Amino acid sequence: MVNRFVLNGISYHGKGAIEEIPGIIKAKGFKKAFIASDPDLVKFGVTKKVTDLLDANSMDYVIYSEIKPNPTIENVKDGVAAYKESGADYMITIGGGSSMDTGKAIGIIINNPEFEDVRSLEGVAPTKNPTVFTIAVPTTAGTAAEATINYVITDTEKKRKFVCVDVNDIPNVAIVDPDMMSTMPKGLSAATGMDALTHAIEGYTTAAAWELADCLNLEAIKLISANLRKAVENDPEGREGMALGQFVTGMAFSNVGLGIAHSMAHTLGAVYDTPHGVACAMMLPIVMEYNQEATGDKFKHIAEAMGVDTTGMSVDEYRKAAIDAVKALSKDVGIPEKLPALKEEDLDFLAASAYADACRPGNPKETSEADMKELFRKLM
Repeated sequence: MVNRFVLNGISYHGKGAIEEIPGIIKAKGFKKAFIASDPDLVKFGVTKKVTDLLDANSMDYVIYSEIKPNPTIENVKDGVAAYKESGADYMITIGGGSSMDTGKAIGIIINNPEFEDVRSLEGVAPTKNPTVFTIAVPTTAGTAAEATINYVITDTEKKRKFVCVDVNDIPNVAIVDPDMMSTMPKGLSAATGMDALTHAIEGYTTAAAWELADCLNLEAIKLISANLRKAVENDPEGREGMALGQFVTGMAFSNVGLGIAHSMAHTLGAVYDTPHGVACAMMLPIVMEYNQEATGDKFKHIAEAMGVDTTGMSVDEYRKAAIDAVKALSKDVGIPEKLPALKEEDLDFLAASAYADACRPGNPKETSEADMKELFRKLM
């Protein structure tokens, strides 16, 4: 069996990493940046941390901020038009998954105009050309979109999210600077951090998991478990640990895929606009319980990575310990266990939509729409 691993061309890590950006631009000879960033980041001066560097170096740019928390087909179409009008020759994406995912779709369409119908990018699209040269600057410690070959777009007309997987969409440069994450409020820190934990656990147990990804995902579980509570309290050490942990699992899960916790979270986001990290956090222990018999001894390693002493534990005990550790972390950072908006009459649509999601085939246990319906019901 041949395993493929796709990574950024280069990445920079640590406090002050954004200061590398002007040098990168000068070395490449670029003339004008198209900056994709969400409106709140622009409003509260987070985007300005990067644009100040560009201004200080007399570097031209235009900002596109018409991006929703769950980016839509319309966001992408408008962004493509804005890029064409701007005269830009490269892109900087600043934000969480929403900004980076929108930028990925824009950049792919600009260099592969035959895919201007955004829905044509769903799944594994046969694009020929790499995205527009992109420098990705995450402001959350969760999605790791700066390190992945995946992005997710919402189809509001059909009330669904669709996953796009494309080796041509990975940003050329990732700038992982914990200082860019310091303004995240507690709720966002918690949600994005639990998204990262879901990436690591699903990536570690997915059907396509193998040794190179496993070592990265296990280390990510350790980093996230040790640092998320501190990051939620805006502790600098916690921020730095989470910045690294989410990137480490991003490198891994991007190459091995995820499972039904993400399939179901995508659906909850599309139907109820549930924040993605919150949806992942609610679904993760439920899905772990469902999958546990198909995971061999991996829950033992998950439990240990989360700080549990499994000495003398039986298989059932260490599997329960891993699930309990996830529940405890989620509770400690303030994630709810239930989703009041969920309605019985929505369950059939939710189950069908989640079953059709691109992450579902990676689940370690064979699943059905009926199974998913019962898993969704556990949130009621």
